[in-house]
Amino acid sequence: MIGFILSALKVIILLGFLIFIHELGHFLVAKLCKVKVNEFAIGFGPILFTKKGKETIYRLRLIPLGGFVSMEGEETRSEETGAFNKVSIPKRIAIVAAGGIVNIIFAIIVYMGLQTYIGNNITTEITNCTSGYAAENVGIQPGDVIKKINGKKVRRQSDINKIVNSSKGDEITVIINRNGQDIEYKIVPTVLEYNATGIYLESENSTKIKGFDSTGSIENQGFKIGDIIISINDINVENDANKLSEILQKNLDNENLKFVVKRHNEDITINVTPNKEQKYLLGVQLKKADNTFANNFYYAIFKTKDFSVSIIDNIKMLFSGKVSTNDLMGPVGISSVVAKTNGFQEFIYILALISLSLGVTNLLPFPPLDGGKIVLLLIEAIRKKPLPEKYEIGIQMLGFGVMIMLSLYVTCNDIMRIV
Repeated sequence: MIGFILSALKVIILLGFLIFIHELGHFLVAKLCKVKVNEFAIGFGPILFTKKGKETIYRLRLIPLGGFVSMEGEETRSEETGAFNKVSIPKRIAIVAAGGIVNIIFAIIVYMGLQTYIGNNITTEITNCTSGYAAENVGIQPGDVIKKINGKKVRRQSDINKIVNSSKGDEITVIINRNGQDIEYKIVPTVLEYNATGIYLESENSTKIKGFDSTGSIENQGFKIGDIIISINDINVENDANKLSEILQKNLDNENLKFVVKRHNEDITINVTPNKEQKYLLGVQLKKADNTFANNFYYAIFKTKDFSVSIIDNIKMLFSGKVSTNDLMGPVGISSVVAKTNGFQEFIYILALISLSLGVTNLLPFPPLDGGKIVLLLIEAIRKKPLPEKYEIGIQMLGFGVMIMLSLYVTCNDIMRIV
């Protein structure tokens, strides 16, 4: 019971706070632009708290899954002083965009602060070369610092991994610095074959499945989120993700692997055909960065950049068909993820991730999202007059209908994943 209450509190605090700052962004910019705000509400459903301000009614409602800022002249045009439809188009765009922008800025600040606090960064200085791998074979030595690969400057281990893996085994040009001198090497990365399951586990100390990759190849073979992997080929791996990975890679010649998972206190056997994939390596170990504020802040800048771009890349993949709508997550799925967070750091990471997702998604050019409203305002600017009100309402209602259908579909998927 206590666990349920704590989980519920985490969901309410996280979603309620993100919705609050989103609506606060709209509210503050509206006030700055001298637009009359009739109501500022957080949540839906029965009213828990009401306070009447000078011109605005402030309300807190029971269900913390939404909120709104009701402005004079926003839904239907008004001739009153301070009406939304009476201010300039740039001001209206600023008001509409403010909510999503606040969420994005908040996510970036929080994520960067988290990464600065965590540290644990890896430099590009080589401490050891793996025997028989590409780097040692061409003469790279411990103490060398990798500066560029294929003309691109590298600052972190992830930069190196990304470029080397994208080579697909083709020759790459690596520039290292040795004793103040830059030296160029032509290297063909070492190819390593491995079993790819596409399974995401909760942590290194857990073999509980928390998700799958977008291909769905493993999920479709019988696994479900929440399954706990007990053994592979009769070798116990429960609560040891590293051992699980080790067993998988020792069985590269096996076409089928026997998994035993625990689901609702029942042991279930699943015969799996893993995907055989390849990764490409230089074969170097890199030095850990000194745990100073300056170092951590420096690396946090680049981690935050990757974090910010990742959500945009995911949206691009969704529209290009590389990610299925089955991978989308709604309030039910988000609540489940938030409830399962372990520790303060993981909670803050999820807070930043959802805030960024909320901000970017709200700015997509689709009604009735904020981005869709911005598109209508741009059309008004081009036409030098607004669309007829009935057309605006029709577009918003059509978009709202599509959003409701999508929300129902995503919610059903969320529930199926949980159960």
